[in-house]
Amino acid sequence: MSPSLYKQMMKSNFKSIMSFGMASAVYVILMTSLFPMISDNIDKIQELTEIYPDSLMKAFGLESFGTYGEFISAEYYGLFFLFILGIFSVMTAIQLIAKLVDRGSMAYLLSTKVSRAQVAITQISVLITGLIIIIFLNFAGGYAAGELLIDDQYAIAMGDFFQINFVGFLLFFAVGGYSILFSSLFNDEKMAFAAAGGVTFLFYALDMAGKIVSDLEWLRNLSIFSLYEPAKIAKGDVNVVLVSLILFGLGLLMYIATVLVFRRRNLPL
Repeated sequence: MSPSLYKQMMKSNFKSIMSFGMASAVYVILMTSLFPMISDNIDKIQELTEIYPDSLMKAFGLESFGTYGEFISAEYYGLFFLFILGIFSVMTAIQLIAKLVDRGSMAYLLSTKVSRAQVAITQISVLITGLIIIIFLNFAGGYAAGELLIDDQYAIAMGDFFQINFVGFLLFFAVGGYSILFSSLFNDEKMAFAAAGGVTFLFYALDMAGKIVSDLEWLRNLSIFSLYEPAKIAKGDVNVVLVSLILFGLGLLMYIATVLVFRRRNLPL
């Protein structure tokens, strides 16, 4: 890794990282602030949800949200969290390599003493650092809001909340992995974005289709998003160690492949 390049790229991307981080923190705090009202009217809300098909309720994790853990898993981590981190992972991965190649900036970087491997490892480090910052802000905001706003009888344990965020980080560690691999494969920024974004949307669609249509549940086995089930993590129904190892392994393989591909491919410099 090149420390000077890392510092420069972090400076260039810091505003974007903090924007996503603050947006996620504010949103989880906002959703947390709504829970006391939900808990006071839980019986009426449960009656309203009975009109929706069970498959749809299962798809969005709305089968039960009598506790803060169930509520925040369904209303934030099962939906908006995925969108926010998915957009960040894909967009940042493309900007870190494909955008620089497409706009000619990569030629300047490689004209210095920094090797291709160092460039790739540095850009990967920037992406992972960004994910860590966003997840930290998300965790800190959500946990602080939970401690201040949620009664003890409804509160989620810190360990469970940490696991939800940690597995979420590893999910996007893997998503960022294949996104930056696409970024290293394409010279055109738009093509790289279409490939990474398309695969991410496909994975999400397969997971949702498998949840909604019982006959198509096998489709979830084809999606990386099936490994992230925040509601079940909150209930302690997930083998977090196994899931974490799978996601970490997938991401690590993608990052290694990125370095190898970027070192050997021809670039329009």
